[in-house]
Amino acid sequence: MSFLKEFRNRELAEALVRKIKDIPIKKPIKICHVCGTHEWTIVHYGLRSLLPDNIELIAGPGCPVCITPALDIDQAAELALEGKTVAVFGDVSRSIGTKYSLEGVRSEGGDVKIVYSILDALKLAESDRSREVVFFAVGFETTAPITALHILRTPPKNFSILSSHRYVPPAVIALYSRGKLEMDGVIAPGHATTISGLKAYEPLAKEYGIPVVASGFEPVDVLMSVFMLVKQISEGKAEVLNQYSRSVTWEGNVKAMQTIERVFDLTDAHWRGIGTIERTGFVLKEEFKDYDARYKYGLKSVDYANEMHPGCRCAEIMLGRIKPTQCPLYMKICKPNKPIGPCMVSVEGACRIWATHMVTHDC
Repeated sequence: MSFLKEFRNRELAEALVRKIKDIPIKKPIKICHVCGTHEWTIVHYGLRSLLPDNIELIAGPGCPVCITPALDIDQAAELALEGKTVAVFGDVSRSIGTKYSLEGVRSEGGDVKIVYSILDALKLAESDRSREVVFFAVGFETTAPITALHILRTPPKNFSILSSHRYVPPAVIALYSRGKLEMDGVIAPGHATTISGLKAYEPLAKEYGIPVVASGFEPVDVLMSVFMLVKQISEGKAEVLNQYSRSVTWEGNVKAMQTIERVFDLTDAHWRGIGTIERTGFVLKEEFKDYDARYKYGLKSVDYANEMHPGCRCAEIMLGRIKPTQCPLYMKICKPNKPIGPCMVSVEGACRIWATHMVTHDC
């Protein structure tokens, strides 16, 4: 605990802010992060208010629940209504597809179980082999290794997964290269980069000249990462650096990545409100297809029209184009206790974070 207190030290934070302000900046700078916990730290400690006006911190698509496609939610809901047991994380259950949420389906008699991990879902399957159990696997490369590990352990035949796992680095690179995500520097997500390694972001610096810094989650971590990025930008450099060396390495968690690669293939995948991004979705390999709920139950793909509620601007929020307060639904009909848009559902969503901090104006 005393170790972490240093990363919340006010004097250190103020010194870093002074150092950031001392860096000569010739143009406005946009720094993008892709992590809900980073956004929480930025809002909770008021870090945006400490920075010069020409440095903007924007929240990218760093919330796995927010980018989970409406189709995937609809498919999970249909399975529950058909009598399968759908095991799902609590915040995912509140996200609305094109028709309904899993929470709503549960209230209508659908068999939806709230779980804390894939282990809970496996216990359900093992306790009653006559019951078909589907684990709705949502999350980035942070949680994908756990899913992969348990698939390798040969689950019972009445168990399958509906994979909505996504891979962050190629998504960030693709969104920048397409002009969808405007940024001058990237704060890489601490937990996800612990798995993927910083090397996954190297193309962003080498091919596009965008500096990257992996950051921890405390206020001093984030401010130090901002300093490291602004310094690079002011000097015309584009390197991939590591502020979060107490967890992140260049290679990442090699065993975890090997486990993912043993079980999953990377495929083009849809990100809610954003579109299809090449090689960012984890789909079970052919040899594990019997555990793939889409294959097992013949689930069909449909187009992604109407996946956002009318008026919801979550897509623009996740691309850093607008702030949560600029959405016409924010804190009117879309609130934490009754979310409409996916960004208000999860504790990692920008709208939810702003709302729980009672932010009613740009911060």
